[in-house]
Amino acid sequence: MLEALRKLSEEVSSAENLDRALRLIVRRVREVIGADACSVYLIDPATNERVLMATEGLRADAVGRVRLRPDEGLVGLVCSRAEPMNVEDAPGHPAYRFFPKIGEEAFHGFLGVPLIHQGRTLGALVVQQKERRRFTEDEETLLITLAAQLAAAIAHAEAVTGFERLARGHHHDRPFPGISGAPGVAVGTAMVVYPPFNLAAVPDRAVDDPEVEVRRFLAAVERVRQDIDRLEARFDRDLPQADRALFEAYRLMLDSDSIVGGTITRIDLGQWAPAALRDTVEEHSRAFRLMDDPYLRERVEDMRDLGRRILERLETQPGPPVHFPEAAVLVGDSLGPAAFIDLPLERVRALVSRQGSGSSHAAILARALGIPAVMGVSDLPLAKVEGKTLVVDGYEGRVFVDPSPAIREQFQRLSDEEHELRAELEPLRDLPAVTHDGHRITLLANAGLRSELEPIRDNGADGIGLYRTEFPFMMRDRFPGEGEQTKLYRRILQHCAPAPVTLRTLDIGGDKSLPYFPIHEDNPFLGWRGLRVSLDHPEIFMVQIRAMVRANAGLGNLHILLPMVTTPAEVDEALHLIGRAHRELQEETDEELPLPRLGAMIEVPSAVSSAAAIARRVDFLSIGTNDLVQYLLAVDRNNHRVAKLYDALHPAVIEAIERVLHAGARYGKPVSVCGEMASDPAAALLLVGLGLNTLSVNPIDIPRIKWVVRNLEYRQARELVEAVRDLEEAHQIRRHLEGEIERLGLGVLLRAGK
Repeated sequence: MLEALRKLSEEVSSAENLDRALRLIVRRVREVIGADACSVYLIDPATNERVLMATEGLRADAVGRVRLRPDEGLVGLVCSRAEPMNVEDAPGHPAYRFFPKIGEEAFHGFLGVPLIHQGRTLGALVVQQKERRRFTEDEETLLITLAAQLAAAIAHAEAVTGFERLARGHHHDRPFPGISGAPGVAVGTAMVVYPPFNLAAVPDRAVDDPEVEVRRFLAAVERVRQDIDRLEARFDRDLPQADRALFEAYRLMLDSDSIVGGTITRIDLGQWAPAALRDTVEEHSRAFRLMDDPYLRERVEDMRDLGRRILERLETQPGPPVHFPEAAVLVGDSLGPAAFIDLPLERVRALVSRQGSGSSHAAILARALGIPAVMGVSDLPLAKVEGKTLVVDGYEGRVFVDPSPAIREQFQRLSDEEHELRAELEPLRDLPAVTHDGHRITLLANAGLRSELEPIRDNGADGIGLYRTEFPFMMRDRFPGEGEQTKLYRRILQHCAPAPVTLRTLDIGGDKSLPYFPIHEDNPFLGWRGLRVSLDHPEIFMVQIRAMVRANAGLGNLHILLPMVTTPAEVDEALHLIGRAHRELQEETDEELPLPRLGAMIEVPSAVSSAAAIARRVDFLSIGTNDLVQYLLAVDRNNHRVAKLYDALHPAVIEAIERVLHAGARYGKPVSVCGEMASDPAAALLLVGLGLNTLSVNPIDIPRIKWVVRNLEYRQARELVEAVRDLEEAHQIRRHLEGEIERLGLGVLLRAGK
């Protein structure tokens, strides 16, 4: 049965459109279950009706004609309840709806299960029997299993069909849903950014000269052939003759028409070589996967490995020039900070990622740059969007592809409202963040790119509360030296002087890696990252600390922040190394080099528990809510499947923040928040009420948060904390806080803060 399920999933996933996928499903499921009829109903998003989309057993002309309201028929119950229905005699059920002339009157036994993808009910999968009987438990669980597997394939086929409609000149006004990554709306041309040597992520691109592209492809094939010859020669003595057949198999695939001929045909039709290779490899891999012979099925990996080798050789030689649009929307499978390297950021209007959540680093960068972002758009057919017009709705987390003029006009109005709001906030730039009753809040900025320094000044920040030093490390092919780092940090410190600047030491691991220092782990967020890496490599840590201290000479506005602290012992070790670096520099120069203020990030549960012991050792504490929320709630902030569970207003997060505040107060050490929570107007209201006097936010959000602070009394904020203290769910707390913002007359900020 598992083998039948595998083959069915493969066939449906590779179907060229939704209609073909559904016809495959009803035919194969009817065979597997042994039913007299099988049908698929899908929910029409425009009318919310359940529409018969494919059938084997009922009349073919019923497809598209049978439409049920949400509360109508057994299918309506299956979809609305999102649970199976197993009925011995369907016509005798009170909810049964009879449709004449579709051939359904002969059927009695009914089993329907919902089709659910990522929490969204797509429709129902139904099997029917002519005799009166309940389907067995085994049959029911089998159909549930099939539906769970097929729902994702159906969602994908829906997306592909949408692009078919675009190709025929139709508009596609049904958005692709995702997660809000950064607020705002934008219209631009899709530009796909993909990691090297990843066939699945290669986008479609047209070529002007297919002959030149064919020659480039054949040169890559020849280089791979030479690689295989060298590899075989290397193992000539150590590898048995039988195992050396692998190399011959690779040569046969290269010499046959399977890869080379198919790729050249696609190039001749106008596709660039990487995408032509991608489609050819996938076509032949699909054929192998559907074979019954286990040995032949395993050749899929050989085919893909060969494809990756050719792609690697293609990408290490000059390809056709890539046009970067004037108004570009960056689109990728999993966009990290490295995706921003060497791109003309002044042309980037928005960001769309198939993976990730609102707290992933790509979303954080988008917010810092003031551009909309939508994450977790998993159904978007990545290879097909290059060059298409996208409308990106960063408020609701959705993306429209080549939408109608009406949709564009609607979002243009939203964009105009944003400009009006910014104009209204402009006068606040040089005013302090002070409540009506005189309580001062320090608003600092988060940064990590040189391009963010001007917005920091333009938005009226009181300094930099978090500078992510790892981003400059990502833009090189080696670790930057002490001199390079000193110049970089000096520019940042001088730009803000005399205002404080907090430089966070190198924080790699998790979803941030260096190309020349890769960290491969099964669970990187619980692995070797942050301060752990620095302490294991003091030679890297010491160079960075020396550069920071040297850059601070004559300025005195440097603070150093240690990331991913988990125990007081780690702080002791780091302080020892920092002290040693400072002493060495003092011995090397006659210039007075002050020891900067040293702080620790509180972003893991153990650090919350040890906050008092850590506070005793450092000068300040900074709560990194991005990771703290992730670890407290056991929610991977880059996983779109659980992103809706990630909420900084969860009572557990609020309680943790209060514990850290009490620890800081015990030893007279200031506490700030430097995570994304501080950029949310509703959450900022709560943080002020909790007693946090320093917030570090994205530069673009400083005027919004300043407006919140200047339009309330500190007393009100304190009372608000008590009002939400007994609420048990994050959504209840958020609703209460947003209601208060509405009451203050600041409702316009709510959409901008989401």
